[in-house]
Amino acid sequence: MSPTAITRPPAPWLRDNCPCAECRDPRTGQKLFQITELPAGLAVGSVREASAADGGPGWEVVWRPDGHRSVYAAGWLDAHGPGGPAYRRAGDGRTEADKELWAAADLDGRVPEAGWDAYIGSPEVRERALDSVVRLGFVLLRDVPCRDRMVLDVARTFGFVRETNYGELFEVRVEAEPSNLAFTGARITPHTDNPYRDPVPTLQLLHCLRNEARGGDSGLVDGFHAAALLREREPAAFEVLSRMPVEFVFADARCELRAHRPLIGLDPLGRVREVRFNNRSISTLHQPAGVLEEFYAAYRLFGELLERPALRLDFRLTPGDCVVFDNTRLLHARTAFAESGGRHLQGTYADVDGLLSTLAVLRREGASA
Repeated sequence: MSPTAITRPPAPWLRDNCPCAECRDPRTGQKLFQITELPAGLAVGSVREASAADGGPGWEVVWRPDGHRSVYAAGWLDAHGPGGPAYRRAGDGRTEADKELWAAADLDGRVPEAGWDAYIGSPEVRERALDSVVRLGFVLLRDVPCRDRMVLDVARTFGFVRETNYGELFEVRVEAEPSNLAFTGARITPHTDNPYRDPVPTLQLLHCLRNEARGGDSGLVDGFHAAALLREREPAAFEVLSRMPVEFVFADARCELRAHRPLIGLDPLGRVREVRFNNRSISTLHQPAGVLEEFYAAYRLFGELLERPALRLDFRLTPGDCVVFDNTRLLHARTAFAESGGRHLQGTYADVDGLLSTLAVLRREGASA
């Protein structure tokens, strides 16, 4: 072991990660101190080899000026110290850096799907299915029972239903008095749902109960891939769409929802983290003329990319199919269908937090099995 594992990291970082019972609750692992409670001028006073709490090799540090003692496992320092594997993969898994971006041809013969019985009965199958949602943005579950409100049970296999003004679930079928074009037989171009909310529902589920209509086929587009193409080919347009907030609005007799967000959301490191694209919900923009000209030129370029057939995965939902997809990344669409035909989906929203948590626990349990 080399003491550089102790001397290389900044002292405040190392002390902030002290694992002792004075610094962290042994039951929860949560910290028991505020950063302001650490002494000024914090520095490593002395270092010696010592056994860590897990019985493995470690380092004992005595801190100046308060004399506090910390023991760090050598394995933990290797994994989490600057340059370690945990440092290199730091992030919450939600940006383009953590995804497998795709165009339609990339998924030839490998559309992620699972049968319902296998998904429910096998932790390994469930893990692969949820990993597909994280990595590719979606999974198609087959043979899900065609029961009313079954989509809620699907969502609860990995998280919590996100109730909205549409209720716990929404019916995607032709309505006599539609409040949304989705409830007609009209063609719906690639879009993300509910951009007028902040936070937006990060997951959507659509469960097909009936589909005898002529038309009404479904499509998915990887918005992160399209944004990456825009950045590569039209960097000025990408910069405009990732910088300029857009007002999204939805209003009906019972609600009025608004959110101001850019079409392409970035994380603090400039990586694509969210796409909001919905022509039906963009309100009147109030910007100087020059800014509007820049925006509309960039908006059109992005829209043209998103409508390229090569980027769109087309498929037809049949009764028992339930598609689960990332609403911050994938855009969904459908072809027009005859309103006299029978087509009925039930949808609901959920959030990726719950799915990521379920996936992490499945992996933890699999690793310990």
